[in-house]
Amino acid sequence: MNAMKICTTCNKKVTRDYAEFRCPKCGKSNIVRCVHCREIVNTYTCPKCGFTGP
Repeated sequence: MNAMKICTTCNKKVTRDYAEFRCPKCGKSNIVRCVHCREIVNTYTCPKCGFTGP
Protein backbone atom coordinates (compact mmCIF):
# COMPACT_ATOMS: atom_id res chain seq x y z
CA MET A 1 0.00 0.00 0.00
CA ASN A 2 1.36 3.43 -0.97
CA ALA A 3 1.73 6.12 1.65
CA MET A 4 -0.46 9.12 1.02
CA LYS A 5 1.44 12.33 0.33
CA ILE A 6 0.27 15.95 0.33
CA CYS A 7 1.14 18.28 -2.56
CA THR A 8 3.31 21.11 -1.25
CA THR A 9 1.62 23.60 -3.59
CA CYS A 10 -2.12 22.84 -3.49
CA ASN A 11 -2.31 20.67 -0.33
CA LYS A 12 -4.27 17.92 -2.11
CA LYS A 13 -3.69 14.29 -1.19
CA VAL A 14 -1.75 12.36 -3.83
CA THR A 15 -1.03 8.63 -4.06
CA ARG A 16 0.40 8.37 -7.60
CA ASP A 17 1.58 10.56 -10.47
CA TYR A 18 3.55 12.93 -8.27
CA ALA A 19 7.14 14.11 -8.02
CA GLU A 20 9.05 14.19 -4.73
CA PHE A 21 12.45 15.78 -4.28
CA ARG A 22 14.57 17.61 -1.72
CA CYS A 23 14.53 21.41 -1.66
CA PRO A 24 17.17 22.55 -4.17
CA LYS A 25 18.37 25.29 -1.80
CA CYS A 26 18.53 23.78 1.70
CA GLY A 27 18.09 20.05 1.02
CA LYS A 28 16.31 19.65 4.37
CA SER A 29 12.69 19.41 3.24
CA ASN A 30 10.91 17.09 0.83
CA ILE A 31 8.84 18.85 -1.81
CA VAL A 32 5.85 16.91 -3.19
CA ARG A 33 4.23 18.09 -6.44
CA CYS A 34 1.05 16.64 -7.93
CA VAL A 35 0.82 16.17 -11.69
CA HIS A 36 -1.62 19.09 -12.05
CA CYS A 37 0.63 21.62 -10.27
CA ARG A 38 3.59 20.45 -12.34
CA GLU A 39 1.64 20.79 -15.60
CA ILE A 40 0.47 24.35 -14.88
CA VAL A 41 3.90 25.29 -13.43
CA ASN A 42 2.39 26.30 -10.09
CA THR A 43 5.04 27.60 -7.68
CA TYR A 44 6.01 25.86 -4.44
CA THR A 45 7.64 27.19 -1.28
CA CYS A 46 9.99 25.21 0.93
CA PRO A 47 8.56 25.09 4.48
CA LYS A 48 12.08 25.09 6.00
CA CYS A 49 13.94 27.88 4.15
CA GLY A 50 11.26 29.72 2.15
CA PHE A 51 12.82 28.98 -1.25
CA THR A 52 10.25 29.38 -4.06
CA GLY A 53 10.53 27.37 -7.23
CA PRO A 54 8.62 26.60 -10.39
